[in-house]
This record gives sequence, C-alpha cells and structure tokens, in this order.
Amino acid sequence: MIKKHIVLISLFGIFSSASFAQSAPDGYPPLNPESCTSIMVGKNASADGSVITSHTCDSNYRTWVDVVAAMTYDRDTTTTIWSGRMHTEYVEGRRGMEVKGTIPEVSSTYRFLDTSYPCLNEVQLGMGETTITGRRALVNKNGMFMIEELQRIALQRCSTARQAITLMGELIEKYGYGDWGECLTIADKNEVWHFEVFGEGPDKIGGVWAAVRIPDDHVGVSANIPRISTIDLKDKDNCMASKNVFEVAKKMGFWDGKKPFRFWEAYGGPNYSGKLKSFSIREYFILNKLAPSLNLSYDAEELPLSVKPENKVSVTDVMALLSETYEGTEYDPLKNLKVEVKDRTTGKTDSITSPAAHPWMNSDLKKLINTVKPGTIENNRLVAVPQCAYSTVIQLRNWLPDAVGGIVWLSLDNPAQSPRIPVFCGTTDLPACFDICGQHHYREDSALWSFRRANKLATIRWGATKEMFEKAINHFTEKGQTELPFVEKRYMEILEKDGEEKALEFLTGYTSDFAGAAIQKWEEMGDDIFCTYGRSF
Repeated sequence: MIKKHIVLISLFGIFSSASFAQSAPDGYPPLNPESCTSIMVGKNASADGSVITSHTCDSNYRTWVDVVAAMTYDRDTTTTIWSGRMHTEYVEGRRGMEVKGTIPEVSSTYRFLDTSYPCLNEVQLGMGETTITGRRALVNKNGMFMIEELQRIALQRCSTARQAITLMGELIEKYGYGDWGECLTIADKNEVWHFEVFGEGPDKIGGVWAAVRIPDDHVGVSANIPRISTIDLKDKDNCMASKNVFEVAKKMGFWDGKKPFRFWEAYGGPNYSGKLKSFSIREYFILNKLAPSLNLSYDAEELPLSVKPENKVSVTDVMALLSETYEGTEYDPLKNLKVEVKDRTTGKTDSITSPAAHPWMNSDLKKLINTVKPGTIENNRLVAVPQCAYSTVIQLRNWLPDAVGGIVWLSLDNPAQSPRIPVFCGTTDLPACFDICGQHHYREDSALWSFRRANKLATIRWGATKEMFEKAINHFTEKGQTELPFVEKRYMEILEKDGEEKALEFLTGYTSDFAGAAIQKWEEMGDDIFCTYGRSF
C-alpha cells in the first residue's frame, strides 16, 4: 500500500526545497533555519596542519563572485558603506543598495574574494558566517554596518584573525552595528576564532560582541544559534569582547548580574526551535560524529563550543560534513520511505529506499506523505540543503606562500550535489559566468545554473541519479587534492623563474580550467537526465 502512495506522491515532487520556518516565542523575530553552517578546524586538529573555516550560504543570496583587486591611494579619501549588496544581480549592480555612510579609507588594501559574505583575502585571512538572529530588542537599524560590510572592510585591511576582530569591534563602537545577530568564524594561517555580534538596542547606536579562540586541537561548529557561553576577559589569549558585554545585558534586563553570565543566553535567547539551548541538530550531529566518546546529549541545554576530534580532520572531511543529509542514521529523512523490489533472476524480494525519494523534498510533499501515514518523515534540518546559494571550505596553510597557501574550495547550489572549485589567494580573476547572479532569473550565462539545473533534475529520480553525482563529485574532489602538490610546485617554479605576475596568472588559469571542466560535466549530466527521464517526468 505504501509503495502505491509513494509512486503517486513522487509526481508532485519535481523541483523541491527543504526550507521550513519555525514559530518564534513572544518577543523574538520569525526564525528560519534556512541560513548557514560553519565548521572550524584548528591547525593541530587538521590532518595536514591547515587551519580551516567554512560556510554554507543557505538562502536566496547573490551567487556572483568577484575578485576585488588590491588598491593603493596616494591621497586621503573615504570608502562607502552599503546595505543591500547581497542581492544584486551583477558585480557592477547597484539595484536595491543603500548608502549607509562613509568612513576614512586606508592608504592600501588587500585583494579579496567577494562572495555574498566576503570570505578570503590575499594574505590568508578567511571568514565563514552564520546568522544567529538573537533578540528583536537588540536590533538598531541606524547602525552603519551590516555584517557583510564589516567582513569586507576587515578583509581589505587585516592580515590576522585578531586584527580583524579588533578592527570590527572598533568600527561597531564608532559607527554602530545595524544587522541582526551574526556569527563569523574567522581564521588565519595560525588560528581560528568564533565571533558573535548583536546590536545594542534602540537607544544606542553601537553593538555588543564576544569572540572565543578555538583551541588548536579542536573543531567548532556554528549553525544559526548563538554558541558562546561563559567568557573570561582576563584570558586575553583566548577571549575578546566589547567593553559593554555585561552592561548591555544588565541594562536591557537579559541578565540579573547574579547568576553565571552566558553570552548565548543573554543575547540569543531561545534557538530557532523555540528552546532555550545553545545548539540544535546540526551542531549536535557534527560534534557527536567527530567525538563520539564524549557521549554528548541532545537533551542538554548547551554543548561545548568545540571538541577535540578523535581522528584528525582533513579538508575533504569538512567538505563531507557540509554535504550531510544524515543518511543511515536515526535522523535520516528517508528511513521510512521503503519499497519492495524483486530480483528478476532469483525471485527474491528486498526492501530499498524508494528511487523517487530524496532528502530535500519540499514541505508540501512532506505534508502529503505524512498525511497518508503520519510520522513517516521527520522534519530535521539537514546540513546540506537545496536552497544553498554557495558554499566555501577555506584552507589556510602557514608553510606555503600566501598566494598558493590559502584556498577557497567553492561550490554553487546544494553542496551535497555540486563539486568544489579551488580559488587561491593568488587567483586574480574568475570566468565571466561567475560575474552574474543566478537567483533573479534562469540564466545559462550564470555559473549557478550550470549546477542547479542538473542538481534539481537529479532529484526527480535520486535513487537512479545519486550514484552518477557521487561519482562526479568524487572525481573533482580527488582531482583537486591530487593535483594540489603539482600546482604548488609549479607556482614556485614560475615565481622563481618569471616573477609574481606570471605565477599568479598560472593560479588564475588553473582555477578557470578547473571551473570550466566542472561546469561542462554538470551541464552534460543535466542533458543526460533530460534525455533519460524526459518521457516520465
């Protein structure tokens, strides 16, 4: 009976999205766990000594990506601070943008990779991001800086995570923070920090923030929920905070000054599930997978900000964690969507996951299935989601020159279905298809749709297409890792023989060639799916 229902229901699930909203407690904004996931890895926790941070940008943000050149200014000048940069259609686009103000420019700036949330500069300073929302009462839209503009300015001016945190704190205090609660996971080639910031409330243009250093032998996770707990301002090597970090909580009635102060509790309040706890499914799943012997409890009020992994974590491990759909675990959304199949040779029957089922079924389809049989699909927020705009895994290596030592492993669309393309600190340009956002229209000249078209088509018969996609992703993952030593060696040879300009041209060309091969493969797979299943959509 269930088999018949699933076949019928599959007709309704052609293009799907896993987005869903949670109701919020009184006094809080509507919360939506669409946003982002970030994983941080200290240099002694990583397999090769890299420092790693990462980001899945899981909502309708721009997908154009640009390399902004370093600049030198002979005279005093200013730079404009904007809002609305995350939804423009072109690199040069200004529609929807608003000038928030200006600040003095510095005499020289670093080159940086301008993703919707800017992520890496030329001297191996990298950033991931997750929106942590917080209490509505903290928001003050009169503050000059949105989080993405703080990132941009810090990447243009700073070379270390500590410098970036210090500068952002100064800018917040002087000009004000105008965004909802945000977390940045800020890394350089030696260390990684977890930074959380909120507004200061309607009566004060400013902000309140705290930052905690992830131990070198630990891995941390941020996933749309404030995570920082107690802070020790005497431990300057591992903790930083705004001067008003306790004062604001007292003034606004979020902390009585008597019980132990927990940053997440004071400024964040309940998480997106409406529970007073500092984590949800993603943080729990990832930390528990990396350190199972800790026996972390999902019923706890808070989990540690970071854990020591039981095995060293490679950059490809982080890629895999950001591709998680909890397959084969108790949280697997497909665990109850089984059908019987009969082996034509032996006549034996077996139970398999329905080929029509996939982890990213939209809310309407889930509701329909759960109406047929209540409780069939549990609504757990996956790490990899179909509404993802882009994802970065940022690898920083202190034993190599900055130009080749820092890499953004970039994917567009669902990170569980798309390959990762290496963009180096020394990459100075990207193919023209990366100049155009694919969120506004279906555009075949936008890099996003080369991947999104194939990815969405594949979900029509994920049981039949999954292996093809896994094989293609594994190919490009292996290609990136096995060719990396050659790229490093060749860069050094060109640098020594022909100079920096030619060496950077080599890195730029390698990124372009890699992207071209990945785009061609995904376009071919999209065509193949149309041809194979075009008569039975």
